[in-house]
Parts: sequence; structure tokens; C-alpha cells
Amino acid sequence: MISYIKGTITFKTPTYVVVEAAGIGYHINISLNTYSKIEKEENVKLLTHLHIREDSHTLYGFADDLERDTFLKLISVSGIGTSTAQVILSSMTAEETRNAIVANDVQAFKKVKGVGPKTAQRVILDLKDKVVKDSGETSLTFTSQNNTLRDEALQGLLALGFNKIAIQKALNQVLKEQKDIQQVEDLIKAALKKMTS
Repeated sequence: MISYIKGTITFKTPTYVVVEAAGIGYHINISLNTYSKIEKEENVKLLTHLHIREDSHTLYGFADDLERDTFLKLISVSGIGTSTAQVILSSMTAEETRNAIVANDVQAFKKVKGVGPKTAQRVILDLKDKVVKDSGETSLTFTSQNNTLRDEALQGLLALGFNKIAIQKALNQVLKEQKDIQQVEDLIKAALKKMTS
């Protein structure tokens, strides 16, 4: 397994680069996000993933570990190949991709060329627990009452113009800490304190 390649870029496009290392030129597929980070560089260190199929060995390169890890998670999902994962990580950063998974944001994935609603839902379903676990947060199972409260509070806070990811994180924390909340107004107030403190 090739963990990374360090060398001189001899050819560069937004979708792949050729990196010369120890006299060998490696053709490495990259996302637009990685391209934007190395666009002005001549010498690079790219973290890599070697994808092996019967008819080809393809190298994928990443500017950082978060993007490589997100790529590997994406290709573990049935129906997501390396090309689709590369397109997803060209349309969104690794951070945005993970946020969309945690937030159940199907729309974010549907904006990616070649990803339909079913594929988007599969990505979220398959990866949500893994991504939440990675980020050190606990995936919470809410009672149906909590879910209704949470949904109403979410809509209320969205109407106030707050970021959806920040809202969901705050609501999760409040519901975990204060299991006796019954009123939407109380939940909104508590979440507001979390977001503005």
C-alpha cells in the first residue's frame, strides 16, 4: 500500500497530477479541493489511496488526512465508486461532506452530479454513525416526543437565520443534558444559549 507520495509536480490539471518521485512519474487523480490547495505548489506530499481492480490500478491523492478518510468512507457505500466519491469531494469539502451526512442533508448530495436521492440517503444511512463516532460525538436516539420537539425547535431556529449544522449540534447537546424538556420554547432558548455562549 502506498501511503503517500512526495515529489515534484511535472504535470497538473484540476482532476489529476503527475508527481515525479525517485525518477518515477505517478499519475494521481485528485479532487478540485486538493487541486486548489496545491495549485501554486511545485513540490508536494500527497496522501494516497491505491484502488485496485482487475483491469486497473488507480492512484488517488489527497491534500490532507480528513479528505482521504472521507473518500474511503464514501467508496465503502454500495453504489458509490471512486469517480463518484471524487466528484462529491470536488463539489464539497471533506468537512462539508461530513456535516451533510451528520445533518441528514440529502439536498447537499443531490446537488452533486450523478448522485440521486436514493444514493444520497444510502450515503447518510451507511456513514452517519461512523462520521459521528469519528467526530467524538454520540449518536443520540430520541423518543418520538423528543423528535417532534427537536423538529419544531430546528424549524424555529432556522427561521432565525442560524446555521443548520450548528443548530443540530446545539439541540443534540441540550436534549442529552436536559432530558426533562417538554416545551419547544424552552428547547429553543437552551439551544440559543449554547450557540451564542
